[in-house]
Amino acid sequence: MPGKAGRSDLAVIRDLNRVDYADTLVRQKNYTQRRIKTSMDEFWLLEHDPVFSLGQNSKSEHVLTVGDIPLIQSDRGGQVTYHGPGQLVVYLLLDLKRKGLGIRQVVDGMELAVIELLASYGLSAEAKRSAPGVYVDDAKICSLGLRVSRSCTYHGLSLNVKMDLEPYSRINPCGFPGLTMVDLFALGAEVDMTEIKQDLVMLLLQRFDYQYQTPAGWVHGF
Repeated sequence: MPGKAGRSDLAVIRDLNRVDYADTLVRQKNYTQRRIKTSMDEFWLLEHDPVFSLGQNSKSEHVLTVGDIPLIQSDRGGQVTYHGPGQLVVYLLLDLKRKGLGIRQVVDGMELAVIELLASYGLSAEAKRSAPGVYVDDAKICSLGLRVSRSCTYHGLSLNVKMDLEPYSRINPCGFPGLTMVDLFALGAEVDMTEIKQDLVMLLLQRFDYQYQTPAGWVHGF
């Protein structure tokens, strides 16, 4: 049912292709700070240039050597992680109060959507309450991190599709020494990024009770 503002079942899907991490972080913050009760919730689909991002709980010992990859302080939860080409990032800019959601429900919803996506590709995956994210045979394929401000979320999830995984060896991913990171391609799921975007968005919209919007209605760019 629509909320008081009549927008609880509608969302903007913004397909941004490849964008800079620092700039996108500023844009998320700005949107969250200026939004009003009638502002649309948004899902941003993108890839980032290579970057390590530090969560609010990050410890310096989890950064081993960054080399030529930028290291940026973020305001999301969690520890250090890596973003790069071939990884699908989905940022969820949601009004929790209007949707009647708690932060745990958002985390669970993201994990379950990714698990359902992977099942459709023939992969069995699971979430771990002690270490948020999605795993295939104890190898992590999807990381999560959120920030809540003014009862609204930003940041979201990153799903490894077909990427260079070497930079993960330069950190303790998500604060776990020795954690194995994996991508869909290495697991035999040769699905292109366009298809994955469409499949995952559909599952996220269903999970959080938004009207489904076909790619023809997506917004391209900011």
